Order: sequence, then structure tokens, then C-alpha cells
Amino acid sequence: MVMDTATVARFEASRNRLASLAYRLLGSAADAEDTVQDAFLRWQAADREYVEVPEAWLTKIVTNLALDRLRSAQVRRERVAGAWMPEPLLDGDPMLGPADTVEQRESVTLAVLTLMERLSPTERAVYVLYEAFAYSHAEIAEILGITVSASQQHLHRARRRIGVARNGIDIDQAAARRIVEAFVAAASSGRTERLLALLTDDATGISDGAGLGLGLAEKLIQYSTPERLANAMRVFKPSPAKRKLIGGSPSIHAVVVNGCPAMLVTLDDRVVGVTILEIRDGKIAGVRGIAAPDRLGRLSKEWQRREHDVALIESW
Repeated sequence: MVMDTATVARFEASRNRLASLAYRLLGSAADAEDTVQDAFLRWQAADREYVEVPEAWLTKIVTNLALDRLRSAQVRRERVAGAWMPEPLLDGDPMLGPADTVEQRESVTLAVLTLMERLSPTERAVYVLYEAFAYSHAEIAEILGITVSASQQHLHRARRRIGVARNGIDIDQAAARRIVEAFVAAASSGRTERLLALLTDDATGISDGAGLGLGLAEKLIQYSTPERLANAMRVFKPSPAKRKLIGGSPSIHAVVVNGCPAMLVTLDDRVVGVTILEIRDGKIAGVRGIAAPDRLGRLSKEWQRREHDVALIESW
């Protein structure tokens, strides 16, 4: 069906909300954008005279399109292969969606997006719709084609499997800068004892290639103890050889990514790596290093559109 300006505008008014829903379900901004575009095509083809509540209709379409993606054989292969991480988003990106409650802010952290990989697609959808978008179990049941009782059971199982502690998700730019500044100073010194002093006793890390252009791993690299993590972070000690490998001398900035303080590495205003710090009781409990270009595309575009704070290190 041909759409008039008002019909297009009605969809566009929901685009950011739909994108944030799809992002939470898929953990990928690129896949979320594709899902929302598919929903637009469905909206274009629909007999809209019979759509009583467009927002509810679109929510149902996007949720089920995202679930189809999660269930696809290709996605399962990619995620089982061990090289998948959620796509990071810069603070203020509209795709991060609602952030009024602790549950909403928590549901978009990389830690929770990763933990949601433990859930079945239906459990994931129930958890996101209930916790992040405040849908009732009756509404969720209608969206997913399940009973209210089943929705309640899925939420109970999802909460039990995720079970994260709610710490360090209310970081503002000033607090993030202080945390990242201490981390950068310790890491660039190359002294593991300085890094260990910033870490919790059970700190762990994960990386797809250190975030400094040092080559992406075929599988994610896990650092299971604070000592291994601190030793790995010595990669941020600058040297001429590393600068040559990267292709220049990058700048290092303190930012907030998915609600957590993060170290952003940029070269010619292009993001080449990000290291996200998960905070618990004032110390770093987790470190996630992301360097894959296909995970940094949207973040890099958002970065280029904004004015930046003064770099922690202008020329690394």
C-alpha cells in the first residue's frame, strides 16, 4: 500500500523505540537497524485500516522479527563459534532507549547483553519487554503468542539465569573520566602492580584483539584471573613498534559506553578500539576490549558527530 506523509511520520515517531527494543534483543546495532527496516516494509504492506494500535502492532512485528533472527541457523553458528560480543554504543545514542529505571539501564549493559545469551529467544524477549519496556504479562503473552502463565515462568527463569549485581551502572561523564584516567595511567605504565590495585579480587576480562589494532582473535580471548588481566592490559604501554602497527599515534578518551566507563582509542577521529570497564564497589570487576570494525561502526559514527572532551592522551 502507498503511504502518505502522516503514515510514514507515525512509523518514524516509533523508530528509536523499536530500534532500542531490537538492539536489546539482538545485541547488535546493525541487526537492529535491519530489523526495524524490515518492520517498516511490513508496515508499508499492511492493511492499516485494521491496525487499531500502531505502536502495539509495530512492537509485536519487531519482537518477532528479532526472534526469527535469533533462531536462525547462521546467527546460532556465529554465536556458538565463540567470537561474538555485543555491539557497544556511546552514551546518548537513541538506540540505548529508555533509561529511567535501574532495570532499564542494567538491561543495556554489555554484561547483561552477554548474559542474555544464556536465555532462549522467548525468555530473552519476555525479560526485555518486561524489565526494559514495562509491558505487562498479558501484553507480552499477546505479543509472543503464549499464555500469561508461560510469560511469568519465562521471566522467572530469565531473572535466575542472569542474576547480576546492580553496581556501577549510574556513571556520569565526570566519574567515568576519573575511573578511566586511573586505568589509563596504570595500563600505560606497564606495571602490573598498579593495575592490580584497581581490580577486584575476582576481576576477569574478555577481548577480541586488545582494542589497539593488534590483530583480531578468531575466538574471544578470556582472562580468568586479575593477574592475567593485568598482564594483558600492559599492551597499552606505548612503544614505536605498536604505533607502527596501528598506523599512527592514537588519542585516548574517557567516555561512557552502555552505561559503563570506557577508554576510547581514536585515530584520525575514527574509533579503532574501545575498552569498557565494569565497576563494582569502586573497583574494576570486568574489562571488555573490542576492536572489530563491524562492532564499532555505529559508535564511530556517533563519535564523529559530537564535540569531544579533552583527550586523556592526545598522542599515545
